[in-house]
Amino acid sequence: MDRQEALCAAVAERRDDMTALAAEMIRIPTLNPPGQFYRDACEHLAARLAASGFETRLMRAQGAPGDSDRWPRWNLVARREGRRPGPCVHFNGHIDVVEVGRGWTVDPFAGVVRDGRLYGRGACDMKGGLAAAVVAAEAFVAVRPDFPGAVEISATADEESGGYGGVAWLAERGFFSPARVQHVIIPEPLNKDRVCLGHRGVWWAEIETEGRIAHGSMPFLGDCAVRHMGAVLAEMERSLWPALAERLTAAPVVPDGARRPTLNVNAIHGGEPEQEAGYSGLPAPNVPHRCRMVIDRRFIAEERLEAVKDEMRALLDRVAAGRPGFRYAVRDLFEVQPSLTPEDAPVTQAVSRAVERVLGRAPTFVVSPGTYDQKHIDRIGKLRDCVAYGPGVLDLAHQPDEYIDLDDMAESAAVMALALDDLLGD
Repeated sequence: MDRQEALCAAVAERRDDMTALAAEMIRIPTLNPPGQFYRDACEHLAARLAASGFETRLMRAQGAPGDSDRWPRWNLVARREGRRPGPCVHFNGHIDVVEVGRGWTVDPFAGVVRDGRLYGRGACDMKGGLAAAVVAAEAFVAVRPDFPGAVEISATADEESGGYGGVAWLAERGFFSPARVQHVIIPEPLNKDRVCLGHRGVWWAEIETEGRIAHGSMPFLGDCAVRHMGAVLAEMERSLWPALAERLTAAPVVPDGARRPTLNVNAIHGGEPEQEAGYSGLPAPNVPHRCRMVIDRRFIAEERLEAVKDEMRALLDRVAAGRPGFRYAVRDLFEVQPSLTPEDAPVTQAVSRAVERVLGRAPTFVVSPGTYDQKHIDRIGKLRDCVAYGPGVLDLAHQPDEYIDLDDMAESAAVMALALDDLLGD
């Protein structure tokens, strides 16, 4: 048997162990927010990887957004040095999961296996992928103990809330510098036969309209900020959403609807704040003097961030020109530039060859509709040789009864092992 066959066989032998590891990780409820049990998850993986010869470092992202003594942001970086110099291949997976939500038919933190699937919050996004990466690295080290270079695995915090307490914090400290790491694979759930090159850009902002408070029985003496916001929504319906529907990116963004820029109204808050818990009375009769809207604008590679912002300000100015008393403010909340790794990059080609070997067909290159931690590896770390590849179906992420198919997890682990062998070739 050749080396690639030996690697695939080594992964297959570890299938049950991989399922068990993913289930163990699901049983650690690393909910974000607020950021529970991060250290438990990191310590569990650290013990596993130390037994496989990896040097492990647990690091708290002190000072990062969300970090506190009650909810510390813990991260793990594990490294296995080869027997001679060479490049470093890094697998990065986030440990945090989103809230459970309603509609589950299984215990979301039990790690239930049923009909060839592992169920639980984080099974798909992305503890199954992280387990597959660990097993791929362990199989590779067992088959190729004399490998050159280094293999790294990180388990990081807060990807679901921007990654600032995880990959961004590590990147700022040089953990993803091109001098230290040369190739990165992020096992996000984007289907086992697809290689994800990057993601769209995002601008989150808060728009506030101002009014004047008055008695609710005499609203003509006040100025309703909620009505002003209604005019903003009406102008969005009239001009902005139709304009976005006319734009189309050349990048292979999935699904098809995301090949166009999008605008989501994330939240609207107007008038009096919600009452304190335990209060059951009526609100006071006031004209609302302020209204806030949070927008989530995703933009394609052909758009520039400043042009995206200018377009929104022009819309608000149009409303102001035709509406007496209209005043507004815009506050930036979060912004990310698009990221796109070339199709001919070394890591892209290595993963592609591995997919074709394992699945018998060439992969599809895609771009994600939403951002993930590649943004920090690219923008802060200045490392461009990074793709997302992993098991799981993206549509299942954040859903009730989230699951990962065990066959998909095993095949993806084989792909990652072969890609690792390719990138650390002699």
